[in-house]
Amino acid sequence: MSSATPQRPGPPRRPLPEPRKRPGRRLPVAGVLRLGRPSDIWFKPALSVIAAVAPPNLILLALGRLDLAMYTMAGSLCALYAHNRPYAARARVLAWVVLGMTGGLAVALLAASLTASPVALVTVGALLAAAQKALCDATRLGPPGNVVLTFISSASLFVPQTLGQVPAHLGLALAAGGWAWLIGMAPGLARPHGPERRATAHALNAAAARVDAHAAGEGDGRTRAAAAAAVHAAWQTLLSARAGEARRGLERLVVRAEIALAAPADTDPARLRDWARDLRGTAPVPRPDDLVDDDELLGVDAELAAGRTPLSQRLGPLAPLAARTALGCALAGYASLALGIGRPYWALVTAASLYQANVTLTWSRAVQRVVGNIVGVLVFAALVPLAHLAQAALVLVCLALNFGAEALISRNYWLGSVCVTPMALLVTEFAQVQDPGRLMAERLVDTLVGAVVGFAAAIAVTNRRAGDRLEGALTAVERTREHAARLAAEPRPATGALDAARRALAAALVDLRATADAAAGEWWQRALPQERVVTAEQSGHRTLAATVRRQGLLLDRDASGRAEDVRR
Repeated sequence: MSSATPQRPGPPRRPLPEPRKRPGRRLPVAGVLRLGRPSDIWFKPALSVIAAVAPPNLILLALGRLDLAMYTMAGSLCALYAHNRPYAARARVLAWVVLGMTGGLAVALLAASLTASPVALVTVGALLAAAQKALCDATRLGPPGNVVLTFISSASLFVPQTLGQVPAHLGLALAAGGWAWLIGMAPGLARPHGPERRATAHALNAAAARVDAHAAGEGDGRTRAAAAAAVHAAWQTLLSARAGEARRGLERLVVRAEIALAAPADTDPARLRDWARDLRGTAPVPRPDDLVDDDELLGVDAELAAGRTPLSQRLGPLAPLAARTALGCALAGYASLALGIGRPYWALVTAASLYQANVTLTWSRAVQRVVGNIVGVLVFAALVPLAHLAQAALVLVCLALNFGAEALISRNYWLGSVCVTPMALLVTEFAQVQDPGRLMAERLVDTLVGAVVGFAAAIAVTNRRAGDRLEGALTAVERTREHAARLAAEPRPATGALDAARRALAAALVDLRATADAAAGEWWQRALPQERVVTAEQSGHRTLAATVRRQGLLLDRDASGRAEDVRR
């Protein structure tokens, strides 16, 4: 019996008004410039870009046509992409990158040959930057994303051009792009499964960190999210790799990482780390002793048979980000023109490089860009006397800066910019020697203009869809959780169905965390359902643990049945 005083029914209450829109977060200052750990494979893009850029530049140097280096560099810089992808997928991605780079270059060269209006050229550059940003994000191209594409196309807009020269210049870019494709694929001859092994090792190490955090009784929400993201990334990598025994062996290890994520109390983290260590080099893939068979991998085949989300549906949610990029790049270029600076594409590229998943991250990138460019201008001042000794010295200094940029940028964006900035300044001297003082002054002004105007555009163009995307991600988690729980409760689920449902739920949880983080960094939006997000994540991970235990019971029972058949 309730002790509450009964209430008389009254008139229906009016629904509460929607919470007022408010800033999501304060803009961070501390930690924006903090250095992180370098990427595990930082040397791969660093060495690849040297191997891709050096031969074309040295050939042009020998021919006395270093003024054409900008076109060959357009293709050579494609070697920076797709280093984390299996070679079967890398072949396709690199080919699309080369074609995309050449397509952007073609539009820029045609515009430069048809008009000399700087306002028109800036407008074309801004629209190209927006398209490149949207496509790179929708396809999840990965680093360095749209920035390199935008740099090439924007710089080409302001190079004097005639229609008759365009085919030859595009031919140079395609030839260098073909060479970059070969450079990107070459490591596969020595280690054909390297990317898959690295992704699996990263998932195992992240799962071990999650187990350690759980054992220490620490708040493991962050380590759990990191481990879930690493496991999901490993599955995505394996799903894009060629089928075979090597992939099956890696899939078994990722299943063990999933089990550790769902049931950390029953997992030995040292064993996970041992497996991760054994994946280095080209030694045979370790095989877990407790794996009965491949029944738990049948869900992978179901995922491979399912189609991916159409590109048009992935582009839709990115419309606010594309609008920010177009507006910010155009206004930055116009502002640079108004100040009388001869290279408005520097301001345009600065603005294009800022735009991240939300305003908070965009602010952080703006600070990093400004600091990196200021220090980079000082580095240019120190290097320019050496570069002016001879054109060969100019080429060698640029190659060294290329290497330095890729070696440092994974630690923090501003540190990589310290090398990118002097390299961009020196590239302008491939055609003819420039006045260093004027170059430095223009670069500093354009950096500040691009950063200020670009960030102002990010604030002006609100992303009202961030909250809608979060609602959609919450709905997806709740739907996939209910489906997985229903299958786990069945006495005999269909073969592979529970495995596929578990992996779908894990992917939905990773997407929910990424979507929630992105939405929390946006300004001027309705209050986010933080409690519902936390509840959905907790219940989702509990269901993941339940499916893992359920699959373990099924495997044990199947193994007992087969043993009984053998005895008979």
